Amino acid sequence: MNTRGMGVVKFATQVDEAVLQQVRAVSKETGQSISKLVEDALIEHLKRVRVRPAFRDAMDAVLDEHAELLTRLAK
Repeated sequence: MNTRGMGVVKFATQVDEAVLQQVRAVSKETGQSISKLVEDALIEHLKRVRVRPAFRDAMDAVLDEHAELLTRLAK
């Protein structure tokens, strides 16, 4: 999802203080701006949210059907 050609728009929002501290730390560690980190996070979230409903339903059914096995494998 490339949004760079559409122009940059400034917006304000609110976030939990602990989350902002983590974002600031990652920004400092990676040398990426907070704006870039937030934009990347939003892009990834939108990709996940827009997964086709039929696929999501099928995935949920498989996860429900094999929940016990997946829990044991996770240990």
